[in-house]
Amino acid sequence: MKMRTERDSMGDIQVPADALYGAQTQRAINNFPISGQHLPGPFIRALAKIKAACAHANGELRRLEQDKADAIIKAAEEVIAGRHADAFPIDVYQTGSGTSTNMNLNEVLAHLAAASLGREVAANDDVNMGQSSNDVIPSAIHVSAALGLSRELLPALHRLEQAILTKAEQLQDQVKTGRTHLMDAMPLRFDQELGGWATQVRHGRERLEGLQSRLQQLALGGTAIGTGINADPRQAELACDYLNRHTSLDFCPADDYFYSLSSQDTAVELSGQLKTLAVALMKIANDLRWMNSGPLTGLAEIQLPALQPGSSIMPGKVNPVIPEAVAMVSAQVIGLDTAITVAGQSGNFQLNVMLPLVANNLLTMIRLQANSCPLLADTIAGFTVNQEHIDQSLAKNPILVTALNPVIGYARAAEIAKQAYAERRPILEVALEHSGLSEEELRQLLDPAILTRGSRQD
Repeated sequence: MKMRTERDSMGDIQVPADALYGAQTQRAINNFPISGQHLPGPFIRALAKIKAACAHANGELRRLEQDKADAIIKAAEEVIAGRHADAFPIDVYQTGSGTSTNMNLNEVLAHLAAASLGREVAANDDVNMGQSSNDVIPSAIHVSAALGLSRELLPALHRLEQAILTKAEQLQDQVKTGRTHLMDAMPLRFDQELGGWATQVRHGRERLEGLQSRLQQLALGGTAIGTGINADPRQAELACDYLNRHTSLDFCPADDYFYSLSSQDTAVELSGQLKTLAVALMKIANDLRWMNSGPLTGLAEIQLPALQPGSSIMPGKVNPVIPEAVAMVSAQVIGLDTAITVAGQSGNFQLNVMLPLVANNLLTMIRLQANSCPLLADTIAGFTVNQEHIDQSLAKNPILVTALNPVIGYARAAEIAKQAYAERRPILEVALEHSGLSEEELRQLLDPAILTRGSRQD
C-alpha cells in the first residue's frame, strides 16, 4: 500500500496515500482494533449536518472566510449524501468523548474542502471552529436520534397501529376464548384483544413523541466543558437555524450546557422508552405465536401468512417467523438499553465518557424497531381466523359458568364447571341438568357474545 506522511501535535504518522482522513484518524485506527464495528451511517451524516451548520454560522459571523465556509458545507453535503462512507473506519469502542470520530470527520471535510478550494483548510482551526468533541458528539447523538424517530420509527409505529386497528375492525364480531395464566377464561372479541395491542403501540409512539422536545435541545455551543470557550455566543443559534431549515425539525441550543455535556439523561430516557416499546412488541409477537400454534395440537385460533418452509427435515412445517424475528429484536433492544443505562452513569464531572456506545446503541435500537414494525404490521394484516375451531372450543369452555355466579352461586357453578370439563361436554348441557334454569335463560346467560360486554347491557 502506498503511504503518505501526515503530522499532528504528536508528530509524524504514515497514512494510506489515498485516504481522505489524516493523522488523528490513523492514530485511532491503530489504537482501537477492537470490534471492527463502525459508528452507524446516520450518526456520521448527523455529525456532517452539524459541521455544515457550524461552517454556515461561522461564515455568517465573519469568523470563517466565506469561501472556506462554502467549501466545508459542500464537503459535508457529500458525506450527508452517503459518499465517502469508507473514510470513517474508527471503531465504536474508542475514546469515550468520541473525539476520534469528531476529528475523523474534521479531517475528511478539510481534505475535501481543500481539494475543492485549491488551498489549505485546517481540520481544527476551520472545520472545528467554535466547537469541541464534547459538545458536537452529544449534539450528533440528539440529531441522529431525532431524525431516526421522526423519519423512520414513528411512521413505522403509526403503520403498525393502523394495521392492528384495521384488523380489529374486520374481526369485531368474532368471539374467542380469553386466557389468563395461559388457561381458559371468559370470552372476548378479537377487536377487544387487538385493541389492547393497538393501545400498547399508540402509547409507545406517544411516549417517544413526548421526549422529542428534549431530544432537540443540543449541547452545541458549550464547547469544552460548558462555558462556551472559543465559540461566538451567536454560533449555536445560527447553527440550529441552519439545521432546522435542512431537517424540518426544531433544534435549539440547550438550556444548560453543563447538564447537556456532563449527562446523557435524555438519551437514557429515549433508550428506556425504546425498551418499553420492545416489551410491548414482544408481548404482541408472543400472542401471535400462541394463537397460531398447532395447527392440530395447539391453540390454532389463527393462521399466519406462510412465508417460508419451517424445517430442513420436517416437510410441510411452517413457522411464525416474523413474530420470532420481532421477539429477537425486542430482546436485543432490551440488552442495548442495559448498556446505555450503564453509559448514562458515566458522566464524570463535566463530561460523559461513553458517548460512542450511546450513539451506536440508540441508533441500532431505532433501526431494528423501525425495520421490524412494518413486517409485524403485514403479518397482522394477513392472518386468517379459524372460527370453526374457536367456536368448538368456546362452546366447551367451562369458565362460561362464571356468568351464573349471581344466579346460582359460586360453589354450585364450580361443580357444574368441573363436571362439564371432566365429561368434555358443553357447559350449556350440564348447566341445564343441574342449575334449575330453563334452556332459554341459560342460552341468554351463557351467550359468549353477550358475555364480551361484561356488565353492560348495550
